[in-house]
Amino acid sequence: MYSHDIDIRVRYGEVDMMGYLYYGYYSFYYEQARVETMRSLGISYKKMEELGFLLPVADLKIHFIKPVYYDDIVQIKTMIKKMPGVRHHFYYEMYNEKGELVNEAETMLVYLNKESRRPVLCPEFVQDLLKPYLK
Repeated sequence: MYSHDIDIRVRYGEVDMMGYLYYGYYSFYYEQARVETMRSLGISYKKMEELGFLLPVADLKIHFIKPVYYDDIVQIKTMIKKMPGVRHHFYYEMYNEKGELVNEAETMLVYLNKESRRPVLCPEFVQDLLKPYLK
């Protein structure tokens, strides 16, 4: 398994009238975590696009456990548990400053050829970066 952690501070404009992180922003946080996870492996989304690959989200599953509040710093652990094929699954755990699990999510992305917009296998260079971490 490969994992990477990032911290994000909840901004005022991201909370609802109750002071909770608005549910729609969780997907933005997970996108930021996913992009930084790929960057930590050694490949940026920008570079993948330059090499002819797109990676749109095809599915998002999310489980709300506890609220997150304005000015909290949340830690997001992003995990890649299996070698991607056409589909690439990312798993997320979000923790508050007390270390409590507040949210869990999973996204499934699909590798596409940038020109044809057709599904393709995960590029070999991405698989090579993951091989040391995945069986």
